[in-house]
Amino acid sequence: MTMADFEATPRKWGNSLGIIIPQEVVEQEGLVLGKKVRFIVVNESMERIKNAFGSLHIDTPTEQIMREIDEGWDD
Repeated sequence: MTMADFEATPRKWGNSLGIIIPQEVVEQEGLVLGKKVRFIVVNESMERIKNAFGSLHIDTPTEQIMREIDEGWDD
């Protein structure tokens, strides 16, 4: 499975919303009419969560944390 990333603004399409998939993505992913495509929707609040990953800074070395986790398991 491959995955492309692009932003689109939903627009009114009858009683629904629709997006336009850029031609570059269509070609890259080999999209054709009638072939199912899975979309993952990431809104602004989820974007903030995504940006938070990797932002935690700990002064304790990883080795020390792992030793502390392992303490008591051999008893």
